[in-house]
Amino acid sequence: MSTPALDTALADLIATFRGMTAHPDEHYCECRWSKGEGLALLRTPDTWLQPRLLWRMWWSPDWDDHAAVLRRILPQLAYSLVKGWVEPIGDMSEVGRSLAFGDWQQWPAEQAAAVRGFLHSWWEHSLTTPDIAVPAYEVLTLCVEASGTFTPWLDAWEPLSDPVADRRLAEIVARWGPDLLENQFPWHTRNDEQAQHAELTTWLVRHAPARLRAADTPDQLLQWVRLLGLPEPARWDDPYWDDHS
Repeated sequence: MSTPALDTALADLIATFRGMTAHPDEHYCECRWSKGEGLALLRTPDTWLQPRLLWRMWWSPDWDDHAAVLRRILPQLAYSLVKGWVEPIGDMSEVGRSLAFGDWQQWPAEQAAAVRGFLHSWWEHSLTTPDIAVPAYEVLTLCVEASGTFTPWLDAWEPLSDPVADRRLAEIVARWGPDLLENQFPWHTRNDEQAQHAELTTWLVRHAPARLRAADTPDQLLQWVRLLGLPEPARWDDPYWDDHS
């Protein structure tokens, strides 16, 4: 199930990147592209690719002009992401890193705005739509890795007074809480891991308790968030720490 805002963002991507192709001089690594048919399709605009070929396009580190390849495949990649058809080997941080590697925020203003609009629309969709193909914590992982920051995504979440958005918060605490309590970041990131860990935990300590209680979540999740707000010596001495461990 999609939403009007997300449908509009996907349509904007199609319109903005219509006619895009890879760089004419782009080459391919023989060990990965032995037949060359993928490169020929990259030079053909507005043609959708087989799923396995699409995966190789965004994932491959071999391109001379990674940004041009991304612009060529973005409409299909975005649609496939929303539908849950993209399955990275690890997690969605891989797709986010691919976007970051393409330096999308430095593209021409219209193109960067189209990508930003899609990411924001997909994130809001994941927070407010009960039936989603990709878990919200995976969408957040991609958005943070692509943009280099938690700030706009947490800022968008904060004012959402919605039972679904509160349930998504419970899902993220259940997924990431144990790692955060051990001072580990939930995924491999190219960004400042320590600073992002601090930003996320500070936000959770401030905003999660009331929303978790409203969502009638298990007490364990509330205790995890409470422990996140304690300095480490006090955290380790807390009676609930042994339950966490």
